[in-house]
Amino acid sequence: MEFDLNLTIRILTSIGFGFMLGLEREVTGKFAGLRTHILVSAGACVFTLLSIYGFNYAISDGLNGVNDPARIAAQIITGIGFIGAGTVMRHGTTVSGITTAATLWISAAIGMTCGCGMYYLAGLVTVLTLVILIAIRYFERSVIIRKMSSRRKKMCENIENPHTF
Repeated sequence: MEFDLNLTIRILTSIGFGFMLGLEREVTGKFAGLRTHILVSAGACVFTLLSIYGFNYAISDGLNGVNDPARIAAQIITGIGFIGAGTVMRHGTTVSGITTAATLWISAAIGMTCGCGMYYLAGLVTVLTLVILIAIRYFERSVIIRKMSSRRKKMCENIENPHTF
C-alpha cells in the first residue's frame, strides 16, 4: 500500500467539516461534541473510501463478487442511526438530543460526501447546516419564545380576571 494524497485529502477534509459541526455542538453544550462529530465524519469517509476502492482490488485479483459501494453506504446510515439514538434522552414529557442526533447523521453524510471527493457539496452542506443550527436557534429565542411568553402572559391574565373573555 502506498501513500495516496487524494485519499488523505478526502479524510482530512471530512475531519475539518466534522470539526466545524462538532464545535457548534460543543459550544452549545450538547451531548455529542467535537470528538464525536469528527470521528463520525472521518469514519464515514473511510468506510466510503473502502467501499469505492478497497473491494476493487479483491475483484481484480480474481476473486468473484459484486462491487457495490452502496452496500457499505447503507450500513453507515444504519450505524449512525444507532449512535444518534444514544443521544436522544427522554425526561418525562421532554425529549432532548434530537438535533444532536440529526447533526451526527448529517456529519456522516458529509464524511461520505468527502469520501466520494465531492468537496463542494460537503462544504455547502456543512455551511448550510451551521447556518440552520445558529440562525434557527436565534429565531427560536427571539421570535418564538417571545410570542409564546406573551401568549402565556395573556392567558394568565384572563384566568385571573375571567370577566375579560
